[in-house]
Amino acid sequence: MATESHLLNADKINSGDIKDLNKLGVTAKGNQVTFKLTSPCPQFKYYLAFSNFMPQKQSYVEKVGKDYGTTSKNQIYSGPYLVKDWNGSNGKFKLVKNKYYWDSKHVKTNSVIVQTIKKPDTAVQMYKQGQIDFAEISGTSAIYQANKNNKDVVDASDARTTYIIYNQTGSVKALTNQKIRQALNLATDRKGVVKAAVDTGSTPAESLVPKKLAKLPNGEDLSKYTAPGYTYNTSKAQKLFKEGLAEVGQSSLKLTITADSDSPAAKNAVDYVKSTWESALPGLTVEEKFVTFKQRLEDAKNENFDVVLFSWGGDYPEGSTFYGLFTTNSAYNYGKFSSKEYDNAYQKAITTDALKPGDAANDYKTAEKALFDQSYYNPVYYLGKKGLQNSKLKGLVRNSTGLNVDFTYAYKTE
Repeated sequence: MATESHLLNADKINSGDIKDLNKLGVTAKGNQVTFKLTSPCPQFKYYLAFSNFMPQKQSYVEKVGKDYGTTSKNQIYSGPYLVKDWNGSNGKFKLVKNKYYWDSKHVKTNSVIVQTIKKPDTAVQMYKQGQIDFAEISGTSAIYQANKNNKDVVDASDARTTYIIYNQTGSVKALTNQKIRQALNLATDRKGVVKAAVDTGSTPAESLVPKKLAKLPNGEDLSKYTAPGYTYNTSKAQKLFKEGLAEVGQSSLKLTITADSDSPAAKNAVDYVKSTWESALPGLTVEEKFVTFKQRLEDAKNENFDVVLFSWGGDYPEGSTFYGLFTTNSAYNYGKFSSKEYDNAYQKAITTDALKPGDAANDYKTAEKALFDQSYYNPVYYLGKKGLQNSKLKGLVRNSTGLNVDFTYAYKTE
């Protein structure tokens, strides 16, 4: 993050070329922190809004010690609300108006009750009985189908894309072949995956960036603008697969798809992909491997996979939070492919065109096309979340990145 924000000398300090931390472009004097960047970075303000950059009162932190932040009593607050009645593990607590908040006169709500309800159907029932003001309906397909047409439905989605990564290190020779990757992409029925696995408000992916992440100056959604035309075409897929196998000297191919064992949606998605791939591509055998979330991350980092189902959620509302994933040197480029066209387009977006959103969008479009043309990855679906929300609740702000729910100026009408 420090490097991509263009913080002075961050890259050289990270690489070890500079040992003196005083040369990092950060200075602190009194209650003011100054950052020196080598070039403009519009998303820098979003970086500073991350929770790990929130200021802490040193004297209080040292006084409380290891108990700091473990309960509501072992924390101090500068926001619109104080947290009350949280013991560190209980699923129900209160947000109480903070009279010392700088804009407290405009905070209309005195308290908000936050409650964790483990069973989705229980939450929906409590909502319909008037016990709570919001209940997610995307927990299961049955709940979603039963409630999706309710007049109280609101969008509560995160900016999250689920996609397939191909191991292109050479450990699976066939996956270094462009035609075979193209065939797999063309044999992916994205609408079918959504219906079979995540028919809870999710939608087929059209590009790496999900809908509602960001807009162009003219109001067009960045996701739609960058979409290069991913399609489902089994006849073309079969032709390319046959040609690709011939090019790598194989008559058949066995691939293992790795996914999370603790995600029913992942299991259903992999089952569907396996079925459609094997049906569309004679000679292909797909095996399934389900591991814990933690193990899946380790396997991806260590290149211990053939094909892996991955999910990424944006950190801020700008394209680089997604397009930074697949640069040659990115730690998240688990497929280990390299594209000069992609790298150049991304660098142009975050440097030369950083202050020109329209031009940056064109750069992201170029980057997406580079991914599409070589089938370096395979976008599957955008994760959607819907919920029932009390129509009397006003002023509540929902964000697809960062702070998902902002209660600051929320209130209920009579």
